[in-house]
Amino acid sequence: MADDPLQERVAALEERVARLELRPRAPQSEVFWALEGLRERLTGDGEVLFTGVVDLPTGEHYAWQQGAATAGLLEANWADHAAPYAALGHPVRLTLLRAVLRGTRSAAELQETAGLNTTGQLYHHLKQLTATGWLQAEGRGHYQVPAGKVVPLLVLLSAVVPAPNPTTTQE
Repeated sequence: MADDPLQERVAALEERVARLELRPRAPQSEVFWALEGLRERLTGDGEVLFTGVVDLPTGEHYAWQQGAATAGLLEANWADHAAPYAALGHPVRLTLLRAVLRGTRSAAELQETAGLNTTGQLYHHLKQLTATGWLQAEGRGHYQVPAGKVVPLLVLLSAVVPAPNPTTTQE
C-alpha cells in the first residue's frame, strides 16, 4: 500500500508541534532580542527603533530600519506631521495601499479593487496618498509604494492590528 501524502504531511506537522511544545520558554533576553540590541547601542535617554524584512507577493524584497531619539520625538511639533497620518485615515486609501503592495498597480485595476464608481473618486484618493508620500507614480497611471515607506506602513498597521501574542514589558 502506497503512503498517503496527506497522512505523511499530518504526521510531519504533529511531530513539529510536539517538538515545539517540548521546547522550554525562551529567557526574557531571547524574547526581547531586538530590545536588548537597542539597549547595547543607546547613548542618550532613550530611543525607539522599528525595523522589518518584507517579501511582497510581487517578489519585491525590502529590508529597512529607522531609529529616533526619544527626546527629539517628544520635542517635535507632532501637528506638523499630521497629513501622512490623515491620508491613512480613510478605508479606501488603505484598500488602495494594500492592493498596490499585493501587486495591483494600474489606476484601472485600483479603481475596480476599491469599488469606486468614478475615476474622479479614485484620483482624489490617489492624490492624497501621493501628496503625503505613501504612493508614487511609476509611469502613466501606475503606482507603487516607495521603498522607504513599505516597512513604515506595515509598522503603523502592526500598531493597530491586534497581534496574537504581543510581547510587552513595563519597567
